[in-house]
Amino acid sequence: MTTTGASGTGIANIAMDGTVLDTWFPHPELTVTDTVESATHRLGAAHLPPKMLSLVRLDEDRMVEQVAVRTTIADLSEPPRDAHDVYLRLHLLSHRMVRPNQINLDGLFDHLANVVWTNKGPCLPDNFEFVRTSLKSRGLIHVYGVDVLPRMVDYVVPTGVYIALAERVRLGAYLAPGTYVRREGFVSFNAGTLGQAVVEGRLSSGVVLGPGCNVDLSSAVMGRETIGGSRPPLAIGNDCYFGVGAKIIGLPLGSHCRIGDDVTLRPTTTIRLSPSNELVKASMIAGQDNWHIDRVPGHTEPVATRAGR
Repeated sequence: MTTTGASGTGIANIAMDGTVLDTWFPHPELTVTDTVESATHRLGAAHLPPKMLSLVRLDEDRMVEQVAVRTTIADLSEPPRDAHDVYLRLHLLSHRMVRPNQINLDGLFDHLANVVWTNKGPCLPDNFEFVRTSLKSRGLIHVYGVDVLPRMVDYVVPTGVYIALAERVRLGAYLAPGTYVRREGFVSFNAGTLGQAVVEGRLSSGVVLGPGCNVDLSSAVMGRETIGGSRPPLAIGNDCYFGVGAKIIGLPLGSHCRIGDDVTLRPTTTIRLSPSNELVKASMIAGQDNWHIDRVPGHTEPVATRAGR
């Protein structure tokens, strides 16, 4: 029986206490095999091209060793085994080699350390103020954030996309050509767009937008949060529009849906159907096409109208 796996040669930043801060895989590959075991091995100079060999060094200022590794994943449907494995999967997503929710990311955060992300490279938080003093000799220090996941563009820049602020797109985001992530937009890991789209709101992990969608300012499309902080997949169809301040939480939608300004919808939200005036739960329209849902004067519930009916 053959399975779909992956492999990649990369450069890992490893702190002096052994913590893996990150791993960059410039050319990840999908593999089909029935014999390979999942593992990560350190590589010697004989196995590296000159450009990658030049990156292998000890950064004494950051108290970090940069090492070359070869990571192999036998089966992408199995959970990640370690931090190198996680980073390889995130690279596959941002390189558009796999789509969101197609590979297993269960337990992802259990393998990742909290990291200080800087323009000089990743650092441990616990000793960062000491490290900062050493790094000052190399010029101005920018701290981009303190988090478990970095900015996508520091590892992968997909072709044909527009990102106004690098901090707003995490590694592991999947952005199709023609996607605009505007200044207030945010795209998490294992989330993204399958075609041309405009994102000025928030896409949480697990959310996938079809082509032609527009997520307007201060809006959010989010999967329902579960125990442990993970979110299940949430699919949105083609050509959907989410107005200013609109919120969709755990409710999948079909194509050609329009959610008006400041409308919040969960599966348990009560909506009023027009023209019947019937009150139903929003879960009734889950995955269906052509719904327009807006705030209407005189009604406390959002009013839902099916276009073409």
